[in-house]
Amino acid sequence: MKICRFNDNRLGMVEGDAIADVTPALAVIPRYGYPLPNFDPLIANLEPLQKRILEIQAQAPRIPLAQATLLSPLANPGKIIAAPVNYQKHLEEVLNDKDLHHDVRINHIQKAGLFLKAPSSLVGAGQGVALRKLDRRNDHEVELAVVIGKAADNVSRDEALDYVAGYCIGLDITIRGPEERSFRKSPDSYTVLGPWLTTRDDIADPGRLDLEISVGGETRQKSNTSDLIMGVADLIEFASSFYTLHPGDVIITGTPAGVGPIRPGDVMHARIQGLGAMDCECYTFRKCSGA
Repeated sequence: MKICRFNDNRLGMVEGDAIADVTPALAVIPRYGYPLPNFDPLIANLEPLQKRILEIQAQAPRIPLAQATLLSPLANPGKIIAAPVNYQKHLEEVLNDKDLHHDVRINHIQKAGLFLKAPSSLVGAGQGVALRKLDRRNDHEVELAVVIGKAADNVSRDEALDYVAGYCIGLDITIRGPEERSFRKSPDSYTVLGPWLTTRDDIADPGRLDLEISVGGETRQKSNTSDLIMGVADLIEFASSFYTLHPGDVIITGTPAGVGPIRPGDVMHARIQGLGAMDCECYTFRKCSGA
């Protein structure tokens, strides 16, 4: 099933070139009071939600997909976990280009570990990327994003995929510089998820998916998730050995070689096999004037 959020926080089921507006299905999600839970309520209740969607989809109004503004399929992830230099050719690319490493020591992922991005950096494809620090290089990075479906603590590689709710295309936008990764990768809109959540049952093997991104029609990155140094199951095992993963937590699995600069006005077109494709426009960040 392909589940999206669109327009004014509507819930949709994607059917080819149309969206069935199944927003009433959200009624199955319990209401939570303060203190709010440390998980995404939609993902935590995904099974009853899917059941209700199937019950009402036939009568649901349809809108053309092209007319919808796609939001992030997740509204409230507790953690966005990212895997640095997790493709061998990208590792070589970073080590050989001072504009990418800025004299910062680059370790293999097993030594470097994972890092966190701010949940406030999250947007959907239809919202675009507001580029900051235009005196520095801003880069695109296309990645397979894994959405955790249930609490995972110290799970084994063999069990790891049982904890997945689904998959998305992820864009990890990066400001180049000497600062820590989390700092340079966490501005508002610098994490794009979309175009929708494809549930786990629709993807037989997340380790065999073609992925690519083009900018202005020029292909920049093109690879397959079989080239990951640490695959999806390995990353879940690794992450859950350090902290509990909760429903709605996201792991973006790393980017292949070919990262390149983006500028205001550029349109990124990203595609991952089985997950669809999305266009995301870059624009200039504008500071709020205040009251």
